[in-house]
Amino acid sequence: MPWPQNYDPLGNPWWSTVLAAIPVITLLSAIALFQVRIHVAAGLGLLTALLVAVLGFGMPMELAAASALYGAAYGFFPIVWIILNLIFLYRLTVTSGRFDLLRRHLGNLAPDPRIQLILVAFCFGAFFEGAAGFGAPVAITAAILIQLGFSPLHASGLSLIANTAPVAFGSIATPIVALNAVTGLDIHQLSAMVGRQLPPFSLLIPAWIIVAYSGWRGLRETWGAALVAGGVFALVQFLVSNYHGPWLVDILSALASAAAVLLYLKLRRGGGVSAGPGDLDPVQVRAAYLPWAILCVFVFVWGVPWWKDWLNQWSSWSIPVPGLHEAIVRVPPVVAVAKAEKAIFVFNPLAATGTGVLIAAMLAGLSMGFTPRRLAGMYMETVYRIRHSILTIAAMLALGYVTKYSGADATLGLTLARTGYFYPFFGTMLGWLGVALTGSDTASNVLFGNLQTITAQQTGVSPLLMAAANSSGGVMGKMIDAQSIVVASTATNAIGQEGRILRFVFIHSLTLAILISAWVFLQARVWPFTLMVVH
Repeated sequence: MPWPQNYDPLGNPWWSTVLAAIPVITLLSAIALFQVRIHVAAGLGLLTALLVAVLGFGMPMELAAASALYGAAYGFFPIVWIILNLIFLYRLTVTSGRFDLLRRHLGNLAPDPRIQLILVAFCFGAFFEGAAGFGAPVAITAAILIQLGFSPLHASGLSLIANTAPVAFGSIATPIVALNAVTGLDIHQLSAMVGRQLPPFSLLIPAWIIVAYSGWRGLRETWGAALVAGGVFALVQFLVSNYHGPWLVDILSALASAAAVLLYLKLRRGGGVSAGPGDLDPVQVRAAYLPWAILCVFVFVWGVPWWKDWLNQWSSWSIPVPGLHEAIVRVPPVVAVAKAEKAIFVFNPLAATGTGVLIAAMLAGLSMGFTPRRLAGMYMETVYRIRHSILTIAAMLALGYVTKYSGADATLGLTLARTGYFYPFFGTMLGWLGVALTGSDTASNVLFGNLQTITAQQTGVSPLLMAAANSSGGVMGKMIDAQSIVVASTATNAIGQEGRILRFVFIHSLTLAILISAWVFLQARVWPFTLMVVH
């Protein structure tokens, strides 16, 4: 008989909320306050989540174990599969000297490190977020920044902060597609609504990362480039999301923003600069960018829906998780009608983005002169190098899935939903919390999207507005989820410094979450901002 979730196991909603929050508090405290190694902290968080689920929420032990194994499997595939192959490509470029060529060319193109931040962390990061998502943008941009001379803390933290505005439309709009699936709301209207919430923050983020890096003086000296990058990105983001759809928002916005910044730099220099002794010749420039150009092509192609569908015809298996699939029931008020929770592990090795990354890495490695034997050796070295990160990601996803299937996530969400008139503010914060817990805007939308629409109807707010706000608010939680922090620390060889990274980004995450929550509150309650709501 299916087990029904209980969202108030202690008979008091506030104490039940405290109970549900214990695993999160344990995890974040271990990382940020006690400086426990993150793979150990993730293990402690998972153990706490299992104890809370079984002893606190009454979840049968076999269901708790199955949900943890399901989450760990999802951590390995597709998430670790992407990160492992990206780090492999990065190590190939470093070993071959191509990364040094890239660093030198970017240094010549934009000698100012603050402009490099805009181009790499914001523009490049948004492109990879739109094409691949998951850990790709942070892994790649943090690795590039570390080679440009940024400290591991700044390379990691600033890449995480920059990877905010594009997240809601990441991975070819996967979060919006998921939101459409769980709420039944029109996908184009959801796209348009998110596209009316995020542009002010897209405009703000380039300036924000410059201030975080070099203070207000740094912004005074580079405000033109920050304004061009953010302004063009925000404009294209609004236009594409409102008049085309969600699928190409990030890719087109990122390309337009990068082109605008380069044009701005050229015009500011009076049409360009003459080659100096430190400049690279065209052959070296092509060599520097070839591995990453190959990666861009494969990541883009692997994100094209018809190509993924074709590959899935050859190798795609949907495997119901034994003992867990439809063995748990979500009940009102989280859902309108009680329904069994699905637990299906999708294994699609050919269509997975990580496979495209691996093929790109192999081709790039061969083009750089590596032998197949050397490539195999370096791949095994990469696996060993990031072994702790692999374990951490698996444990973090296991923790998130135990939280989801035990109903603890819904307990936290229902507490925020009891805020009445101020629900638009706290509902948006719920999206932030969801991503901080799960590491994914898509997962947060699946968890809380339907709850947002139900509560919005009860509080007299547009369900479309609040469903979109779950995704928009969630982007600000991306920088503090443990999965993203592990990716950043791995890419910058800062393993063991995850606590420092979390402390660096946390105040930025919380501040931006409060700002976007206030923005959604204005759209919900205050004229003329209410005119922005899609009808």
